[in-house]
Amino acid sequence: MGTIYNSDPSELIEKTAEELKKVESIKPPVWAPFVKTGMHKERPPVKSDWWYMRAASILRQIYMFSPIGISKFQSRYGGKKSRGYKTEHFYKGSGSIIRKIVQQLETEGFLKKDLKSVHKGRMITAKGKKFLDDISAKISKITAQKAEEQKKEEKAKGKEVAAKKEEKQEKNTEPKQEQKEKPVEEAKGAIQKEAKPVKKEVPIKD
Repeated sequence: MGTIYNSDPSELIEKTAEELKKVESIKPPVWAPFVKTGMHKERPPVKSDWWYMRAASILRQIYMFSPIGISKFQSRYGGKKSRGYKTEHFYKGSGSIIRKIVQQLETEGFLKKDLKSVHKGRMITAKGKKFLDDISAKISKITAQKAEEQKKEEKAKGKEVAAKKEEKQEKNTEPKQEQKEKPVEEAKGAIQKEAKPVKKEVPIKD
């Protein structure tokens, strides 16, 4: 059975984002197409569904590294800002975006607050674990099917290559036999030409 630890992170995030689109409580706000994800960014995100991708990424990281607070996510999604000839500086990501996504995931029941441990923050619930585990299991099944199909294709290609090699070998052997037979026939003809009947000289009587 596949888990999030042995599945491709990018593929898992894409599939999770597709599944989160079906959830009613997780929706991008009105200002989502126009806002930047941090001070270090120059423009808003290019993808129209970036809100669901960010939510899927946050859910995956909380599954793996919970409990996590908003400040840690800000540093994770931050980056260096280009300031021209000046030196680059690191800026944290937008806390408002992360906070709203976490609240949406929490209302759906995927996350909850952890107040008992030393490092307080959000942690994943059983519902959230099941949600991600089911997606990773589907991904593992698809990858297994693709691997089987590739093996079948490789076997078929190997058989074709072997058949072509056999045909080439047969074609190469036939001309050699003909070449061997031709010199023998030529030698026989030459011997027959040389072995002409000798005419006996009959003595002429006076």
